Order: sequence, then C-alpha cells, then structure tokens
Amino acid sequence: MTDKKPFYITTAISYVNGAPHLGHAYEQILTDTMARHKRLDGFDVMFLTGTDEHGQKVAKTAEREGMEPQAFTDKIAQKFIDMTDQLNISNDDFVRTTEPRHYEASKAIWNAIKTNNPDDIYLDKYAGWYSVRDEAYFGEGELTDARDADGNEHKLAPTGAPVEWVEESSYFFRLSAYADKLLELYTAHPDFIEPDARRNEIISFVKSGLQDISISRTNFKWGVPVPDDEDHVMYVWLDALTNYITGIGYPDTDSDSYQKYWPADFHVIGKDIIRFHCIYWPAFLMAAKLEMPKKVFAHGFINVNGAKMSKSVGNVIAPQDLIDLYGLDPTRYLLMREVPHGQDGNFSHEYAIQRINSDLANGLGNLSQRSLSMIYKNCEGQIPQIGALTDADKKLLNHAHDRMMVVVREECEKMKFNRALEAIFKLVIDANGYVDAQAPWTLKKEDPVRMETVLYVLAEVVRVLGIAMLPYTPESANKILDQLKIPANERDYSFISDEHMLKSGTEIDKPEGIFPRLDANDKAA
Repeated sequence: MTDKKPFYITTAISYVNGAPHLGHAYEQILTDTMARHKRLDGFDVMFLTGTDEHGQKVAKTAEREGMEPQAFTDKIAQKFIDMTDQLNISNDDFVRTTEPRHYEASKAIWNAIKTNNPDDIYLDKYAGWYSVRDEAYFGEGELTDARDADGNEHKLAPTGAPVEWVEESSYFFRLSAYADKLLELYTAHPDFIEPDARRNEIISFVKSGLQDISISRTNFKWGVPVPDDEDHVMYVWLDALTNYITGIGYPDTDSDSYQKYWPADFHVIGKDIIRFHCIYWPAFLMAAKLEMPKKVFAHGFINVNGAKMSKSVGNVIAPQDLIDLYGLDPTRYLLMREVPHGQDGNFSHEYAIQRINSDLANGLGNLSQRSLSMIYKNCEGQIPQIGALTDADKKLLNHAHDRMMVVVREECEKMKFNRALEAIFKLVIDANGYVDAQAPWTLKKEDPVRMETVLYVLAEVVRVLGIAMLPYTPESANKILDQLKIPANERDYSFISDEHMLKSGTEIDKPEGIFPRLDANDKAA
C-alpha cells in the first residue's frame, strides 16, 4: 500500500494511419515530463498512452497497402511502441484499441449511456458531410468551397481535408441535450480547458448550438461492433476516447486502479482534437454517469523552419532523425525549452544547435564538468569539507534549495516547462558566475580551505541541478548524479534541501563530459 497521492495523466492515442513524426514525439515528451515531475514530487503516477486503430481511414489505407486491417494496425502500432522506447517515455501502460479489454470497455460505455439515459442513443438516418481523414462530421456552414487542378468543385473541412456526402443508417447521440450542462461544467471548473484561448474557443462553439452526432457506421466493418446490433460499428471517436478508462480497468469501476486514478488529472492533446475531448467526451461521460476528467490541456503544433509539417512539402521529421543528430536528451530538452505554453513551436536546425550548445554543453555540462574535475584533481577525488559560508555561498545555496524549486513547481503545474527550464538555467548561469567570481584555481594557492568550501558549494548545486533536470533529460541527469554517487532513493525533490546536502568525504570517479558540443556544420535533419 502507498500513501502517495495519485496522479493520472494521458496522451491522446496516436492514429495508426502512418509512422510517428515530430508532433507525436512532442506530445509524448511533454506528457512524460509532467509524469516524471509528479513522481519526483512524491505522487503515485499513472501515465497512459496508446494507439487508435479503428475507423474508415485505417480500413482504406490497409486496403491500399494490400493488407488486412489487423495486420496493418499491428505493423504501425509497433512503430509507436518503438517510439516510446526511443524517446525514453515512462508510460505505465499502452492501450491499443484493438485489444479485447478495449472492446469490452467501449461496449460497456455504450451500454451505460443506454441504461442511464435511454433516449440519448437513437437510431435514425445520417445524411451529411464526412471527412475520412479527420474521422469527423461537419455542418454545411463549416465547409469551404475549393477547386482541384482540373477545375472541379469540391468542399473542404476546416482542417483542409476533403469531405464526402454520406447517407446511411446510424445511431445518434443526443449531444444537443448537453449544451447547458457543458457550459455549467466550464463555468464551475474554469481550468477544465487550458490554455484560455482553447477554452474560449470551446465555449463559443457550444453557445452557438450543438447538433446530435452520429455514433455508428454501417458502410465499413473495421471497428467495435455496436452492442445488440452488429450491423453497426461504433464511431471511431466514441471508441477512441474510451481508452482513457480502458487503461485503468473500466468497466470494473470498483477496481483498485479505477478507484485510485479516475478522474484523470490531465488529458494532454493536440489543439486540433479539442472539440472531441472537451465537448464529446464530457457529454459521453455525463450520459454514462461517470466523473469528468479534471483538465484537458491542448498543446500547439511543431513547425519546421516556420512551416507546418506536411508530406506534400516534404518537411516531416521522424523522431529518430533528431535523436541521431543531437542525441536523445538534447532533443527532449530542445522541445520542452522552445515550445511556449499551449502555442505552436518552431524547429530549425541552426537554432537547435545554438540552444543545445549554449544551455547544455556550455551551461550545465561545463558547470558539472569543471566543478567535479576540480574536486577530483584538488580534493583527492572526494567531496570536500565545507567551512564557514560567505554571503555569496549562502545566496547560491538558497537559490538552489528554495527559490528555484518554488518557481519550478509553480510553472510545471501549469505545464509551462519552458518557464520551469528558464528557472533551472538561471541557477546554472548564477553558478557559472560564482565559479568565475570565486576563482577556486586561485584559492588553491592562497586559501585551500576556502577553495574546498567553494568546490563543495558547486558540487551541491550540481547535485540539485541533476535532480531538477530529471524530468527533461533523465539519462543525462542520472549520469550527473551517478558521478556524485547519489543513491537512487535520494533522487527526488524531497532531497533538494539544506538537510540533504552532500556528504563530505564521499569518493567520486573521474568525471566525464555529459553534453558534448555539437558541430554547427553537421547535416540538418
């Protein structure tokens, strides 16, 4: 048994219509950073990710590839599983929507809606515009007219995807009955949707009026069969959204994992799917008489050299491309440092090299390497003794033990990791300034006792920085802590304090560089 407070966080599940790209990697790293942060802060974390494997788009792509849908989804899903390994993602579970447990959960939420609100699901005929690429229905007023290269007129969804006119028998969900309840939810819980721009967008959309939505299809079979009517398969979004409770044991709402972790603390998603998560999902949960998640955070996109990633433009970047070029932890750091809260970020090779070299190689890496090298060379390879502290020593230690973590916690709770990293690297800058001001290489001759105190203070700051960087660069941060011989059970935020400072006399190995400088002339990804 644990007395830790539970924390449940999810990514959106990735659609298996193609291989992972940088946008998928960003969402995984963003969510992983929060999960690691909360674990370091003493929480019992459940971190879920997975793949969305049903729908007409997958069925058509599999057919085009000459494969059965299941074989096709097995192939692509494995690429996403491999990506979590490549990126050192610390997820606790991975849900594939083709798993038996997910079929059970999806059918159970359908039946829960039918049982609790029998009028909310009804059979009718659907006639309207459907985007296979978005797996979404759109009203006439949301579409734009366009012409193809041959001059033929056609309509496009707000995303730019083509739409087609669909007529078929369909079950509908009475979404129109939930507008007022949804608005009450947004009012009662103003932080349910973040950032504010996305919240305002959803409120405006709901106030404009909600239409009932089709929640089943009959013109293809690749999906979860509708309970008691297997001529229909569930609309892919009802199926997909249910993964968030599949992963914690639904429909067994009495299970330990469901009782502990639901409602989710964070659904982390892309801004393009916010309607599904902030309108459809809470309405489905209300109808099924299940609790609402606490927060949906919608992040922006990653652009490449100022342009949106696109296969047609040829600027789609695979996660492994960046890992091969920069290394895993520098890639993770770059994405967390450069993308503002909930906004689009931009990737460029030139700026990536500059940021990695400036912050990691010349900043944290240089501080760690020179501080520990001086200790290894001048203090018999042991953490030195600490003598009387000057105001400069106290100021730097107070910054490390108190001021930095106040800001880090505050910013991380809002998923403003770029701001949290600013706070961490303010300490790096101050510590490097302290080295230059104290000049321990000069003190070696003039005042060796004072030199030892200065080097002790530096080693302690490096220890704190190693712990603080664990959510962002876990492999490299652990190497820093390994060099200081910090036990595994002392690598969390509770050990950032005056009470847990380094033990003098601890032997260290000869330090090695953690963050090598990158050559600006290396081939761009």
